[in-house]
Amino acid sequence: MQQQVPQQQPQIDLKNTTEVKNFNGGSIFQQGVILRKVSKFIAGTDEDALLPIPVFYDPETKKIFQESVPKELREDLKDELC
Repeated sequence: MQQQVPQQQPQIDLKNTTEVKNFNGGSIFQQGVILRKVSKFIAGTDEDALLPIPVFYDPETKKIFQESVPKELREDLKDELC
């Protein structure tokens, strides 16, 4: 049996990051989920399944932070993004 070597996470210096602002210029986001329905034929289950997709949103405006949404869904959610 081959032994697996744990992957190392890159060391990120927070001084080398940039701040992300919400719709109103604040720094606070909340985490929520977008639910997508998956056909039972694709899911391989007896019933349709729900696929939760985690996203971040502005707690005041409820607008979803665009960069937290998969690119394939941004057009569908364009009215809800900031």
